[in-house]
Amino acid sequence: MRALTESEIRESFVNCSKGESRRLPVPRDLAERPWSDLDFLGWRDGGAPDRCYLVADRPGGPVGITLRVPQGPRRSLTRSNSCSLCITTHAGSGVALLAARRAGAAGREGNTVGTYVCADLACSLYVRGLKKSALVSRPDESLPLEEQIARTVGRLDDFLAKVLTA
Repeated sequence: MRALTESEIRESFVNCSKGESRRLPVPRDLAERPWSDLDFLGWRDGGAPDRCYLVADRPGGPVGITLRVPQGPRRSLTRSNSCSLCITTHAGSGVALLAARRAGAAGREGNTVGTYVCADLACSLYVRGLKKSALVSRPDESLPLEEQIARTVGRLDDFLAKVLTA
């Protein structure tokens, strides 16, 4: 992924108003991000733990979406769960159901689409083996790293297409 500016990030959001995109918190450490190892930029909102953001650089330009962690009963912290994008297994709350409002009229009517994603949005780093913890595991795979990355990007593209479809 190429490095994005704060302005590019703010202009990329497709499922919120321009006013909302101007007010959302953009990471202050953009210059330090490992851009060449990222398939998307993802971050949590420090002031609102139920909100997070994802920006992917696509051929037509960056596409950003706002996401929420739905309110309701939490899953057991003793279970392990797998990320739908990168297939990393996390214990407890390491995977979160993230819901994105659909773009356009469908989103204004309250329609959403969701998927289970690494709660810290570090899928790119897990796939590449650059981020690990005792509670995180990746399946042993025969696929080369490039194909694992392509699979993650493909699953992300599928999710973004659902957000963009009316």
